[in-house]
Amino acid sequence: MSLIPSIFGGRRTNVFDPFSQDIWDPFEGLFTPSSALANAASARDVAAFTNAKVDWKETPEAHVFKADLPGLKKEEVKVEVEDKNVLQISGERSKENEEKNDTWHRVERASGKFMRRFRLPENAKMEEVKATMENGVLTVMVPKAPEKKPQVKSIDISG
Repeated sequence: MSLIPSIFGGRRTNVFDPFSQDIWDPFEGLFTPSSALANAASARDVAAFTNAKVDWKETPEAHVFKADLPGLKKEEVKVEVEDKNVLQISGERSKENEEKNDTWHRVERASGKFMRRFRLPENAKMEEVKATMENGVLTVMVPKAPEKKPQVKSIDISG
């Protein structure tokens, strides 16, 4: 049961939790267009969109991407190559079913669609991309073309 009246936006706030970040903001929505306020679901989608954390490292042999996607199955994630050098990782985390008699105290796990895009350098072999998923971590390997060393030709000096 919330101790703050619902006239403050119906947030699920616990005033006894000193670490709660669910603080009522009297100015929330004051400077936001009403169309944005009406579509609060899209705001949650934006949060989910940015919640897919991805590490990108480059080794001498490949570009390696690791994405934390806890709770997702490999069937719920897409890895695509676009425009010859853009790697796109996307998917959707389903919202948990809410029962009428359930009392939610906190909702922090994001649900909705997410998408991350990465423009790779020219040396990436986009036709050889491989992806694996294990324990909620997606690993994408993009091999690199070997570096072309400049050909040096010696010229004899006459005279």
